[in-house]
Amino acid sequence: MTRNRCGWVNDDPLYLAYHDDEWGVPVHDDRKLFEMLLLEGAQAGLSWYTILKKRDAYRRAFDGFDPELVARYDERKVASLLQNPGIVRNRLKVRAAIGNARAWLDLQESGRSPSAFLWDFTGGAPVANHWPRLADIPASTPASKAMTKALKAHGFRFVGPTICYAFMQAVGMVNDHVTTCFRWQECGDVGEGTGWNSPP
Repeated sequence: MTRNRCGWVNDDPLYLAYHDDEWGVPVHDDRKLFEMLLLEGAQAGLSWYTILKKRDAYRRAFDGFDPELVARYDERKVASLLQNPGIVRNRLKVRAAIGNARAWLDLQESGRSPSAFLWDFTGGAPVANHWPRLADIPASTPASKAMTKALKAHGFRFVGPTICYAFMQAVGMVNDHVTTCFRWQECGDVGEGTGWNSPP
């Protein structure tokens, strides 16, 4: 049976599985949120499909995205990462990932859960959008701009409004599956009973 999906996904089984099983599902686990924030930063200027194909290599290269380990990376580790063909070998992005790990730990040490901090930008619950077409979906929103400002204030980099909105979409802070996609209702059902709210 043919399923209607969002227009951005291609027919690669890896991409289909990501769209069908992950994208738009609410995530509250700190480690997973950290991984997605770093991967979205790595995506800057590239396609998510490019990063998704490299995700396993990123997990190996960045110690399973353990922020405590990543925060301790030194120049030798940076040099090693820049020789790793499995990731995006961009010096600014690699250094930003390390700096973001340190900022993440600072956020934790402040007594605040990074998950709670990030989810505050949608009021602690997913926002249910109702976009009929891919072209209707914005690249950024006031919430993603507010997230950018707050993250930069904490020392994060590669966290512009577009990156933050892509992150919010990916981790289910917003349901941006188009309404004709079979996942739109399914992701909506995930939020029901947990404060799922429509935007004003």
